[in-house]
Order: sequence, then C-alpha cells, then structure tokens
Amino acid sequence: MGRRRASYSVDPMTRGSGVVPRHWWGWVTGWTAVGLGVRVAAVLGRPHRAPGGDAFFYHGEANLLAAGHGFINPFLYYGMHRPVPTASFPPGFVLVLAAASLVGLKSFLAQRLWCCVLGAAAVTVGALAGRRIGGPRAGIIAAALIALHPNLWMPDELAFSECLTPLLVAAVLLAAYRLRERGGPWDAAGLGLTVGVAAMVRDELALLGVLLVVPLTLGTWHRPARARLVSLGAAAAAAVLVVGPWVGYNLTRFEKPVYISSGLGVTLASANCPPLWSGPQEGYWSQACATAVAVPAAADESVQAAAYQSAALRFIRSHESRLVPVVAARLGRAFGLFHPLQQIRFDARVETRPYHWALLGLVSYYGLVILALGGAALLRSRHQPLWPLVAVGLTVAVSVVVAFGDTRYRIAFEMALVLSSSVYLDAVWSHRRPRHAADGAGAAPVAMMGVR
Repeated sequence: MGRRRASYSVDPMTRGSGVVPRHWWGWVTGWTAVGLGVRVAAVLGRPHRAPGGDAFFYHGEANLLAAGHGFINPFLYYGMHRPVPTASFPPGFVLVLAAASLVGLKSFLAQRLWCCVLGAAAVTVGALAGRRIGGPRAGIIAAALIALHPNLWMPDELAFSECLTPLLVAAVLLAAYRLRERGGPWDAAGLGLTVGVAAMVRDELALLGVLLVVPLTLGTWHRPARARLVSLGAAAAAAVLVVGPWVGYNLTRFEKPVYISSGLGVTLASANCPPLWSGPQEGYWSQACATAVAVPAAADESVQAAAYQSAALRFIRSHESRLVPVVAARLGRAFGLFHPLQQIRFDARVETRPYHWALLGLVSYYGLVILALGGAALLRSRHQPLWPLVAVGLTVAVSVVVAFGDTRYRIAFEMALVLSSSVYLDAVWSHRRPRHAADGAGAAPVAMMGVR
C-alpha cells in the first residue's frame, strides 16, 4: 500500500512556490475596483474644487501643451499672455495630464478623475510587487492597503504629481526585486527604465539611481565583475534613454544649465528664512520667503533659479548653528515625529487636504510603521533583501533634508511600508490558519481568502 504524500508543506499562497492561485487576479481586480471607487468618491465629494498652486500649474501647463504651446509657464501665459518656457517641474505628470486633455478631458474635474485611474493602477502594480516580495497572499494584502490607505489616495483627489508616486514606486520595487532574483542585464535595464520614468515625474526619485540601481547591479558579488558592469551599463543606458531627450531639450532653451527641472532654487528659497529656522513653522516652507528674494524679473527661469539658490545658500551659511535642529525638524515633519497634528493643520490649510481624512491617514501611517517593522524582521529572517525598501525611505529622507518637511513627500516611503506590512500580515494570516489545513493540501487558508 503506497504512502500518502505529505501535503502540509504545499501552500499555493506562499512565496517561492511558483504557483499563483487561480483567483488571485480576481482578488486583485476587486481591490483595484475598490481603490478606484474610493478615489472617485473623494473627488465627487468635492466636485467644484478649483485648482491652486502646484495643481493649477500642472493643469494649466498640460492643457497648453495639448493645445500645441509647448512647455510654458501657465501663470505667465494666462495672466499676461506671455509664452515663457518652463521646467519648474519635471515633465512626466504634465505629459500624463496632457494625454487626457488630448482626448477631451480638459476640465480640472476630469483630470482629477483621470488621477483616480492612475491611483487605482498603483493597486494592481503594488499587488504584483507584494507578490514578488512576500507571495501571492501578501500581494492581495498589499492591494487592499493601497486601495484604502488615505495618504495614498488623497493626492489623487488633489491632482498633485504625487498621485503617480505609488504607481512609480511599486514599479521600481517590482523591477528591483526581479533584478535581485534573476540578475540579468535586461532586468537591470528594466530597473533603470523605471527609475528614469520615476525621475521624470518626481525628480527626487532620481536618487534611486544611486541608492538602488548601483547597489543592486554592483553588489551581487557572486557574479563576475564584467557581468556586474554590463548590468550597470544596461541600467544607465535605459535611464538615459528616458531622461536624455528632456535634458537635451532643456539645455537648448535656457541660459543656464537645466536638467530635469529648475525648481530646486525656489524650493530652497521657500525653506530657508528666519521664520522657518525657529518658531512654530520650523522645518516647513513659506511662499513669502521665496517672494522676498530679489530676482531679475526679465531673466529666464534658469537665471531666476540661480538667484533663488544663491540667496538660500547665503542664508544657510550665515545660520549654520541652527542647521542640525532645522534638519531634524524637517525629518520629523515628514515622518510624523515633530508636531504631527500641527503638520496636519498645515496640510489642510495650505494644500487643502481634507482634515479628518488626513488625521485618519496619520493614524494609519503609524500602524503601517509598526507592521512594517515586523515585515522587515521576517524578510531578514528569510534572507530576502531589505535594501530596495530601505532605499526608498532614504530617498525621501535625503530629499526632505535638502528641501523641507511635508506629509506628501512621505508617500514613496509609505508605499515601502505597505509592502513590508503585507509580508507581516501574510505571516499572521498563515499562523492563524486552522490546524486541520495540513490535511487539505493547503486548501483551507486559500479558501478562507476566497482563492482556490
């Protein structure tokens, strides 16, 4: 009489089995629909919102681009009908909105709804990243967290460029873990490509080229040096393929060199002045600080950016004794450790975030931090690489140190938290499954998830 094969070790919801449960895509599609519904409901809850600040710039520049005016400053065009070239922001988000404008979605409401679609896409890509990092069930959990976490859907309602950050970070991490597992030059090129696209939307994400691409391509010591260099070259070439045309275009239209964007100068000026280096606004930003800087009004954007940057650096050098506490305040604001409730009030007043949803987002963020620590410990015990997730957090930290503390700058980090948290919650689910699952070929936990 033949022995019955032990089945308790087979769980199609565990990582590394090579098996994706039959209904996995059904769960992911369902959570993507939920994510879309949440975002659309948020937009329709405030349908008459008018664009302001950055949102006005993106919305106006996208419509002007779709109308054939090129990349020009919408404030100056609509205010004084002056077609002034701009690279105040990277072009990626403007191009995405311009694509919507080309098919008739020109109103701010329509473009906010388009942002909801982009935000919902992050649910699907985040599920794929979670599956690669922690297994199919972890991917489903990641999809649920991305769909519901307020800090990940509020930028969609506001039509800020950060609405693309969850999608981009999920794509970068998916490519990073694929490269870490397979290590070929094509996988390296895929990572370089995604980092290049991310940098064209949020220029601070270009730091991932140094913090993520270089370590993953050169740090695989089991591979020959030549193979590592080929992978690095493939990643760099793919990134240049994306970023290069825009950089070349900028170098032809401004007096001083402009690469991905010219926004660093005004950002520095808006974050470095007396009210922001002490007192209740320490570590934050103020438009008044930037407007107080004398810049040549007739000069192009690159010259003005240089003037803003020079003024900010002069201020920093003359107040070096306060640099460390100000940097600590910036990091504390961004990561919810320094006057978090005051920061929520700033978010509501300056960025018009819905106050009570922002409070819930803060509580949800703290919960993700706790869960993510457990997920990190599990990944470490499984000898899974943590560095891609850490690199995303470091990217946020470096950009905040240079600029200022703001909740929306944390979104990339929160995506890393979501993926690490999904690993921990998956382990909790597995630990709580019925003991008789051992006799069901691993079917019980799958059935409990609705995945057979």
